[in-house]
Amino acid sequence: MSNKEYKNLKTRFEEEVVPAFLEKFKVKNRLAVPVPVKVVLNIGVGAESKDQGALEKIQKALTLIAGQKAVFTRAKKSEAGFNIRKGDIIGIRVTLRRQRMWDFLDKLINIVLPRVKDFKGLDPTKFDRAGNYTFGLVEYLVFPEVNPVEIDKVKGISIVINFKNSDPEKSRFIMEKMGFVFKSEK
Repeated sequence: MSNKEYKNLKTRFEEEVVPAFLEKFKVKNRLAVPVPVKVVLNIGVGAESKDQGALEKIQKALTLIAGQKAVFTRAKKSEAGFNIRKGDIIGIRVTLRRQRMWDFLDKLINIVLPRVKDFKGLDPTKFDRAGNYTFGLVEYLVFPEVNPVEIDKVKGISIVINFKNSDPEKSRFIMEKMGFVFKSEK
């Protein structure tokens, strides 16, 4: 896209990905095309669950990454083996839909994943039966909004992309056409 004008991901999806899907899968109805409906970002807090200052820093970082306020997730029941009581904070998450989701996916494909050290592609086996894709990044410092100086302890982040009316094969095709890179299967 060097000489052409840049198109955002949602526009590219409508103009390029949907027609390619209709042609490959011989689908006549555009409404049958799998569409990403939401993206869920989650950071498990682990040992920082008792440190309010650390929790606020992680929440602030996730809010900056997503462009939307992140919320705390709490334990539904006590788990003695992990020293967790019912109601303790165990993670921080944010759910992105509509335009924020498209903006985040655009940033993920074009800025974040290329910044990941030794990135060789996403694992093609991480689809569930409904075609949703889940993957994790070892550290969320690859996002340009995060200032590494403000982070005390590096945390990983999990990202879930939920699709409507899909299966693994269709979701992978859609994601590849959107610009995601997958490792080659041996």
